Amino acid sequence: MLFRNIDLLDENFELQRGQYVGVKDGVIGYIGAVAPAEDYGEVYDGRHRLLLPGFYNVHSHAPMTLLRGYAENLPLQRWLNEKVFPFEDKLSDEAAYYGTQLAIAEMLASGTVSFTDMYFFLDGMTKAILESGIKCNLSRGLTVFDDSGYEQTAAYQDNLRLLDEWNGMNGGRLLADLCIHGEYTSTPKVVEAVAAQAKARGARMHIHLSETQAEHEECKQRHGMTPAAYMQARGVFDVPTTAAHCVWLEGEDFDILKDHGVTVACCPASNLKLASGYADVPRMLEMGINVALGTDGAASNNNLNILQDLYLFAVAYKGYYHDSTLITPAQALYAATRVGALSQGRGDCGRLAVGCRADLCVINTDTPQFIPMTDATCNVVYAAQGADVCLTMVDGEVLYRDGTYTTIDIEKVKAEAQRHTDAILRSL
Repeated sequence: MLFRNIDLLDENFELQRGQYVGVKDGVIGYIGAVAPAEDYGEVYDGRHRLLLPGFYNVHSHAPMTLLRGYAENLPLQRWLNEKVFPFEDKLSDEAAYYGTQLAIAEMLASGTVSFTDMYFFLDGMTKAILESGIKCNLSRGLTVFDDSGYEQTAAYQDNLRLLDEWNGMNGGRLLADLCIHGEYTSTPKVVEAVAAQAKARGARMHIHLSETQAEHEECKQRHGMTPAAYMQARGVFDVPTTAAHCVWLEGEDFDILKDHGVTVACCPASNLKLASGYADVPRMLEMGINVALGTDGAASNNNLNILQDLYLFAVAYKGYYHDSTLITPAQALYAATRVGALSQGRGDCGRLAVGCRADLCVINTDTPQFIPMTDATCNVVYAAQGADVCLTMVDGEVLYRDGTYTTIDIEKVKAEAQRHTDAILRSL
């Protein structure tokens, strides 16, 4: 595809007007102010459109779209134990398949090209991911509340299948991560065993870390150390790790994350809605800690529109720390694109540059909130809506365009998601 006469945000998130961008074989092959000599196939009219790298949602629980609006206005532990866990006990692979498809549809429609997910029911989830064409780093959520060894858990067999059967499918669009749900939902020996497996297999890790004050303080009571120190001591950070939330970090925790190259998945909407608190993102950025963006699941957000979290990421910490200079629009966009790609081990993604994978989204700028476009980066971060996205492309393949999905039967997905949720609610 050749994008013709289109405005774009370049690698530095600076506006370039009236550009040509050629995509071939899944890669960006040309960017310039004049038309290329090479034939790139279909020509896309770029008038009143803005091209930028697609977004990365680095912490989600996709099938939880089925719980949207169900578990509300409760603190985290009651939210989990009274609502979420009983509902999840009724889920099936078929339900997870449609819940995942629904999540992917929502993400594609708001410009997300890849997501990092932690959940169960991998047969249903992988089927939905592979059919959709989106990129995903998938991990099987692991919780252990007894003295079982890792190999005795259901997650162990799922992880073997994830690593041996599904890793690298769809030309590398689907990648396998390993997971520890959190310190408070596991045991030291299981954490050490999963960390050792990740190191042996070259896998990345995905965990929850210091999401709530109670989680953070109770870990200190149990182990005499913070969750970050605990995970470090058990080898989790010996491999590249995405740590979700990190709201209650303290003291040396920041140095631990920095020294091990951990990526923090900041989830501002979820943290606000569940009253978890405010992560010290300004300190993280000042220290050079990798910070990317996540929506968390639709039961705690309640949507998967990454532009909402992008906006909150850019404004919430200004208010909390009483400093309007914190987190520039360029920093916010970098977190939502390039940092997310790197957290997934996708070094050739997350940038609008020749030679990078063509994971792109197009925003309609012929809308009231984009006029005047004094600063396009500010318009995207502070004013854009998910509905402004009019095209989402992954590896050069258009998956969403002007309200139409090329790989998802959206009407069937909506009907089946509602049917499965209704059936579960009747059974509770």
